[in-house]
This record gives sequence, structure tokens and C-alpha cells, in this order.
Amino acid sequence: MSLTIAAERRAQSSIWPYVQIARVDHWFKNAFMLLGVVLALFYEPSLVSWTSLLPLAVAVLSTCLVASSNYVLNELLDGPRDSLHPNKRNRPVPSGRIRPALAYIEWLALAAAGFALALSLNIYFFASALALWIMGIAYNVPPLRTKEWPYLDVLSESVNNPIRLFLGWFALVTIRVPPLSLAIAYWMLGAFFMAMKRFAEYRHIGDQRVAAAYRRSFEFYTEERLLVSLFFYATTCALFAGIFIVRYHLELILFTPIGAGVFAYYLHIGLMPNSPVQNPEKLYRQRGFFAYMLFATAIFILLMFTSIPGLYELFNVDPARMEPLWTLGGR
Repeated sequence: MSLTIAAERRAQSSIWPYVQIARVDHWFKNAFMLLGVVLALFYEPSLVSWTSLLPLAVAVLSTCLVASSNYVLNELLDGPRDSLHPNKRNRPVPSGRIRPALAYIEWLALAAAGFALALSLNIYFFASALALWIMGIAYNVPPLRTKEWPYLDVLSESVNNPIRLFLGWFALVTIRVPPLSLAIAYWMLGAFFMAMKRFAEYRHIGDQRVAAAYRRSFEFYTEERLLVSLFFYATTCALFAGIFIVRYHLELILFTPIGAGVFAYYLHIGLMPNSPVQNPEKLYRQRGFFAYMLFATAIFILLMFTSIPGLYELFNVDPARMEPLWTLGGR
């Protein structure tokens, strides 16, 4: 019996590192698809039905598999530099618990499974899934390896936000594309989150030479430069979000103070010593922030499907033609 248990434990320990590098705990990031889904339902209310659940489930699983393929590649190519990081050196690759040949097979197998599911939906969803995978290659693979270039590292990683918006949208709608203004705003929101992560990492390491050995972009970055970039990303997000609000759904103007609170709250967490934003997959432990994000999401969705005609009169804006689910006040 003891030999059997020992054999099972050895098998588990040999498989577990490959599960770890697929970063299943990062799948929550695919919640960013939700905006695309909400937008699709806003434009096509007839999609609010039980029949939409199956394609959405397939879409989420496909996206998770493609994302995990990217994570495997990231872990493989970052291994040498992760060995210089005070915490990441214990990951499966730098600690020597991974056979690279098997990991590359895992990278391709996860991508193939994700693409097969994507093709079962439609060609537009597949193209979006392929874009997500290609950005993973651009981010990680030399000579491009955008993660090593200042500012481009943030922008090339956060572009996955609008790609996920498209994935959520094309899971249900294929006859049009979502508004570009909202896609850009979503990109800049992701850039703000990613730059805040870079800022927290830089402060945590505390030595620019050590930081630069871990990530080449830190040769250029300073705390001041990262803070200035945070201001740029937040402002650009607000400007493009404003374009979307005025052009498509003025009711969302009531969401602006809540949205501003998201930036302020995240900045507050990012400025903490050894900030948890260095590991976004663990942010759920910040119960106050997690609760605020749920509240903000609920208010955003509520306002998306609400009509308040008085706002259009107040701001002298022509209302959108999409029919709301409910109306507050008279027309």
C-alpha cells in the first residue's frame, strides 16, 4: 500500500508543475470578456435567452485554453530571468521541475484545443482567439519580445483586454463589430492595471540593477516615469470612454464617478508596500476592492439596459436607437 501511495505521489508531483505553468488560477482574467457579452446583448436583446449559454460556455473554455497556451510559453521563456526574481525563482521552470520538450508540446496542444473550439463557433471568434495567441508570441518570443521594451511591454500585454472584448462579442454577434471607442478605452484600462503592476514590482525589488536583470524594461523605468504613464493611461481611457458614452449610451455618464473610483482604489492598493497588484490572480483576497469591483460591474450593466430620457434633454444629446429593457421617467 505504501509503495502504491508513493507512486501516486510521484506521478502527481510530475504532472502538477505542468498544470502550474498553464496558470489555471489566471483564468479569471477572461472575465474581461464580460464587457463584450454585455455589449452584444445591448445591441441584440433577442440574444437574452437560454440558447446563448452554450456558445458562451464554449467561448469561455476556448479562451481559457488559448490563454493557458500563452502562459506556458511565458513560463518557458521567462525561466532564466525568473531565477533572478526573489519570489518567481521558485516557479516550476526556474526550479528545474519542467522538461522543456514536454512543455512545448503542452503549449501547442492547448492552442490546438482552443482553436478547435473557436472554429466550432464562427470564423470571427476564431480570428480573435488567434489574435490573442499571436500577441502571446509577440510578447514572449525574441527578437520582438515586446515585454522587454518600456511602455510597449504594458501596451502589448493590455491589448488582450480589447481582444477579450471581441471574444465576448463574437461569441454571440457576427454581423457587426463593437464600437472602437470602447475598445480603446478598455485597452487603456488594462494598460493602467499593467503599469501599476510594473510600478509595484519595481518598488518591491528596490534595486534598479536587480530589476533590470529580471526585466530589461526596468533599465529605463523609474517610479516617476511609471507614475506619469499611469496618468496617461487613465486619462486616455476616460477620454475614449466619454466618446462612447456620448455617442452610444448617455446613461453611463452616471457611472463615471464609480469608474473613477476603480482607478483610485487600484492606485491605493498599488502604492501599498509589497503590493498585491504584483500578483493580480490573488486580488480576490482584497475583499474591499473585490466587493467594489462587483458593485461597479453591477451598476454598469444596470445602466447599460436603462433609459433615462431626461439626461438627453439636459445634455442636448440625441438618444441611441437601441430599445432599453426598462425606462426611468417619461419620454
